[in-house]
Amino acid sequence: MTNDLSDRTILLTGGTSGFGRVAAVDLAKRGATVAVVGRDESKGATLVERSSDLAGTIAFHQADLASQSTVRSLATTVKREYDQIDVLAHNAGLSAGSRRESLDGIEITLAVNHLGPYLLTYELLDHLRDAPDPRVVITASDIHRRATLDLDDLQLTDGYDSLEAYARSKLANIAFTVELDDRLPDDSAVTVNCVHPGFVPSTELFREASLPTRLLVRIAGLIPGVATSKQAAAERLQTLLVDPRYGSVSGQYVGKDGPADPASEATNQAVRQRLWEMSAELVGITSDWPAPSTT
Repeated sequence: MTNDLSDRTILLTGGTSGFGRVAAVDLAKRGATVAVVGRDESKGATLVERSSDLAGTIAFHQADLASQSTVRSLATTVKREYDQIDVLAHNAGLSAGSRRESLDGIEITLAVNHLGPYLLTYELLDHLRDAPDPRVVITASDIHRRATLDLDDLQLTDGYDSLEAYARSKLANIAFTVELDDRLPDDSAVTVNCVHPGFVPSTELFREASLPTRLLVRIAGLIPGVATSKQAAAERLQTLLVDPRYGSVSGQYVGKDGPADPASEATNQAVRQRLWEMSAELVGITSDWPAPSTT
């Protein structure tokens, strides 16, 4: 893996806590400029302050990725403040304990975990294309295997279950990865991959989940060999962000031992194309993207 990252600028959502925070610090230690996106301004300020003596730089951008207007404002800020982005890393995640909607009227787990990455990628893809090794990386999860995408009820209006909502959003992440890779022009240098970081019970991901789900997570974390440490998860994420192997591999779901086959629904062409079209409609953009590069 590349040790000197002084020429890399990495936009990392979900980088103020959990293994995202570990990854942000590790990348800055190796010289990278890391633009961390998070909701909590105090956590962001603390991260920046504690990282001031690292070889690289950590900057914080406050944003609620459930809000489409905020995602667009974030993209505008990024394009203004950074000449280019080398890596767009979608690591923010949410598991809501009960069904609620964003200000845009979208079920919150779908809004944060899937539509946020979908829209931010749309807004920043051209800014990414000029980088020498441009990458889009999404944090998915093996929990996607328990889900199906009910495209007639994508937002779980009929019988909400927090774990099902989260699993569906992770399935959507993988379907988006495969579909974006399929849509990128053959001569595009951009790679897009997603990673299963492992089961990391020490994160704040399930802070809003129901009591039974939180208890299940706690119990599972006590079983030897089941849990993944924040450091190990951060290293898996960083592998996709900067390892040369993933500069030429695209459209992959990557686990502990490398690329793996996801659930068949994630690669089903009809499902992923319909999800793409529905996602475009939900965020108010054309589904006919990405456009060919003009350079």
